[in-house]
Parts: sequence; structure tokens; C-alpha cells
Amino acid sequence: MTIRHATTMLALLLGGTIAVQAQMPAPAAPTPAEMRAKQAELDKTYPQLTVSDDYMHLSIPGYTMGQTMGVATNSKGHLFVYSRSNPQGIARGGAAAMLWEFDQNGKYVKEWGPHNYAASFAHAVRVDAHDNVYQVDEGSGMIVRYDPEGQQNFWLGRTPEAIDYLEANLEVLKYAHPTQVQNRRPVGRKGEFDRETDIGFDSEGNMFVPDGYGNSRVVKISPDGHWLKMLGTFGSGQDQFNTPHTIAVDAKNNVYVGDRGNFRIQVYDNNLNYQRTITGIGAPWAGMAVTGQDHGAADTGDLIHSLDCRNPNVVYIGSASMFDVQKVTIK
Repeated sequence: MTIRHATTMLALLLGGTIAVQAQMPAPAAPTPAEMRAKQAELDKTYPQLTVSDDYMHLSIPGYTMGQTMGVATNSKGHLFVYSRSNPQGIARGGAAAMLWEFDQNGKYVKEWGPHNYAASFAHAVRVDAHDNVYQVDEGSGMIVRYDPEGQQNFWLGRTPEAIDYLEANLEVLKYAHPTQVQNRRPVGRKGEFDRETDIGFDSEGNMFVPDGYGNSRVVKISPDGHWLKMLGTFGSGQDQFNTPHTIAVDAKNNVYVGDRGNFRIQVYDNNLNYQRTITGIGAPWAGMAVTGQDHGAADTGDLIHSLDCRNPNVVYIGSASMFDVQKVTIK
């Protein structure tokens, strides 16, 4: 007699029943076609605006513009582009990232931080209220701040060395139990990012970093670089994230976290206390931006990776696959 038959007979003898709960498979991730269809339906509900858009066709001496992952403007209207341009390292671990400055007319000014140890795989660039420029590099796990003249003066995170790769892939993966490796979802260590994606600032100068592809959290960092709070684990519940991909802070210091894999934006105060969730937006892949008039802009396009709207009627768009920047003017 098998164990199954014995168990069934025992249940019948005792006049009881056994309820067998079938293990339901995890819901399948939506396909690209399903995501596009969902976004098309959402687009129908949005207000229709009269806009003009121009591809800027930016020119760099001696280089071809690569994937324009990050775009931002300063108070003078100068445009900063963090691009995957360098042909000597088109992969994580190489030096594929380059940071360019263009004037208000789109004319090339200069490269910032050439041959930068923290420039590996570009993801975002932001400019704060004092015209400091922040280079967010997913590949190196570092954020570098430049003063308005282009001098590096502040660093967050740490570039992984070759020994880190060997330790992670030879020691951890080789000796850990397969289920531990398969189910491993890191929560992150203080002082280190794991493929961070963006940075935002409140009115007090605190920094907020979605972290990111490797970790599933948001970090609050003081103006002088102290890590004040780390919030989040992998998942779909409140205060959980599935690829926190973008962030923005409004004039009231509300922090908006684009939770891309969960198709939502989670909103917090500037102490990272939960406020509410915004849904019905598709996957917030692209950058979110908040204008000076406290109106937000967000996009969920398949190619759009970053937004800047310092002027509420002008939006700069950086693409994850196009080799240029688009300027959209709302009339």
C-alpha cells in the first residue's frame, strides 16, 4: 500500500476528509505585446496636449552619441547627457559611459570627468538646485557629484573590483546550496549600491536613491553623505519593490518611487514613511520629473529612459535605444 492510499484509508476510517491544496503556478509576466496594449488603453484616458517635438541631433567632436540614458538641465538651460558612448567598453565592467555638456542651443561644450573610474554603464544624470551635477552609474555602483565648474567633489558607493566578482561567483555560487542561490534576493549593505538607477533631492539637501536592479530598496542619504535610512525588500507589497527604476521629489518633499516591475509609483514623505500608491500607469520605466510648479511628469514608453522638465512646458527625453535627445515643447 502506498503512503497516499494509507493516508486516504485512515481519513475514511476516522470519518474525516483530507483537503489537498494544489500548488498554483506563479502568474506569468506580461508579454511585451500585452504591455503595449495596456499602455495604449491608458493613453486614451490621458489629456491630449498640443506639442511639438524636435530631435536635437547633438554632435560631439570625435565621437558618435550612444544610448542617451540620462538627460538633465541646469539653471542656465545647459543640457547634460549621460550616454553609453565609449566603444572600448560596451558592457558592464568596461568604460562605456561618458558625460557630455551642451549649451542652451545644443552646441557641444565639453566632456565631464573623462577617463572616470566610476563611469562604466550609464543610467542617469541629475542636476540639483545649486547646479551640482550627479552622475549615476549602474555598472560601477557609484554616484559622483561635480560642482558647476565640473570638478568632482563627492562620491557615493564603491566600484566593485575583480576580486569581488571572483568571490561572488566562485565562493558564493560554488559552495552555496542551489536553492539558496536561486532564491537569493539581496537586501543590500550600508554604503554600497547594487546597480542603482537614479537620484532625487528634497528641499533640505537630502538625497534619495532607488537601488535598484540588484537590491530592491530606496536609500535616504544626508547632504554630507551619511546613510540615514534604507527601506524595502523584493516583492509586491507595501514598501516592497520590483526594480525601483526612477525617483522624483516634489516641492512638499514627497518622494515618488517608480516601482517598474510592479507597475506603480509608491509615494513617501522625506523620512520614507509610506503615504500612498499610484497605479494605472503601466510600467514606470522612464524617468519621473517634477517641475517647479509642483506638477509631475512620468512616462512608460518602451524606449524612453529619462526625462527632464525644469521648465514645465519643455521636456527633454533620453532614450534607451536611440542615439539622440528629443525636446518636446508643450504649447
